[in-house]
Amino acid sequence: MYSDGAIFEFRGPWNVPIQLNQSLILLVLIIVGFSFDPGTLPYALGFVSILLGSILLHELGHAWGCLIQGVPVNRVVLYCGGGFCEHRRSTSSYEDELIVAMGPIVNLTLWAVCSLVEPFVSSPALGWVLVVTAQLNLWLAIFNMLPLMPLDGGRLFHAMLNRMVKPVTATRIAGFVGLIGVAMWLPMMVFAYVNFGFMFLFFPPLLRHWHMLRYAQY
Repeated sequence: MYSDGAIFEFRGPWNVPIQLNQSLILLVLIIVGFSFDPGTLPYALGFVSILLGSILLHELGHAWGCLIQGVPVNRVVLYCGGGFCEHRRSTSSYEDELIVAMGPIVNLTLWAVCSLVEPFVSSPALGWVLVVTAQLNLWLAIFNMLPLMPLDGGRLFHAMLNRMVKPVTATRIAGFVGLIGVAMWLPMMVFAYVNFGFMFLFFPPLLRHWHMLRYAQY
């Protein structure tokens, strides 16, 4: 889906190719579009930079989880809905546990470090950066741990179920839980917009969870 839309590519840590998808332009326009006051435009652009940097570090966490286990990484892609780390071979449930967990662990580490440093910073601008980085990464960690595919929480939930029950049962349980999440998603989106003023750019895939429940190809 995002293989042909790269507008920029560079080499990241461990020589992993990092691609910026053209859909990021839409993300920037959406966030900056909420900033009608020119005085708040620098904050909107700063927020975009912090968001993309946090997503990139999250995906590099996945890449590290791959490489440390000998799983080659093809690329890391950032796009409007988030990002993904593409590896060259299929992985076992045990390998997936570390690969998937490393993304939220990176976000939680950024949240903890920025939260601890911020009280000792005297610069208002740097303080703002640290506060936003801490809050955003805490939210990204919580959001990604929801037990829905293809979020990290859904993949980790499925991998851990494979340790406890047969693969067929694990897939069906994960699919059933995912369908409950899909049913609750629209009310959650309305609640988030009314109370916090933002909307999710992600919607959990109904058919994928339905196929998992039926243990069909997904």
